[in-house]
Amino acid sequence: MSVGMSGGDSLPILTVSGKPGSGTSTLVDLLSEYRGWNSVNGGDIFRKEAESRNLSVEDFSRLCKKDFEVDRSLDDTLRELISSSNGPSIVESRLSGWWAHLAEINCLRIWVEVSDEERARRIQYREGGDYEDVLQSSQRRNYDDMERYQELYGIDLDDMSPYNMIIDADSLEASEVFELVQRELGD
Repeated sequence: MSVGMSGGDSLPILTVSGKPGSGTSTLVDLLSEYRGWNSVNGGDIFRKEAESRNLSVEDFSRLCKKDFEVDRSLDDTLRELISSSNGPSIVESRLSGWWAHLAEINCLRIWVEVSDEERARRIQYREGGDYEDVLQSSQRRNYDDMERYQELYGIDLDDMSPYNMIIDADSLEASEVFELVQRELGD
């Protein structure tokens, strides 16, 4: 399912997107390990940048909302990777499906959908904390991100039209999501 370009180069085989806590990183890890594909995780890039500034992810998200150049720089990095003939096989980020869609890259663009409550439960399990605090923080971050993407790029994250595979993963284990994608990819 890789996409050919002139000269036989290939672009990403798939993009994986979803809100924080939806399981996109786990899915990418499973696919990369099983298929031997390389990947880039936009969330890791975002978290590393937040850490380099000594900010929490939530505080860095709010900074990005105020200073659009920070966000544009991170997004430009991902767009370049998606369009690069020697880029990764899998690109994971909230906007990777949109970037591939807008660049007219014919690849599998996956959105993993999970409710706010389930995402908060997963984040709490991974990072600890009080459930209600995690839920509120997650919802606030999502709201900030949605506002920012709308203002920066005119992208409505509730618009699923760029995605050719949407997985409702609220009640699915990571292995079940992986199997759904495996079936879609074939081989």
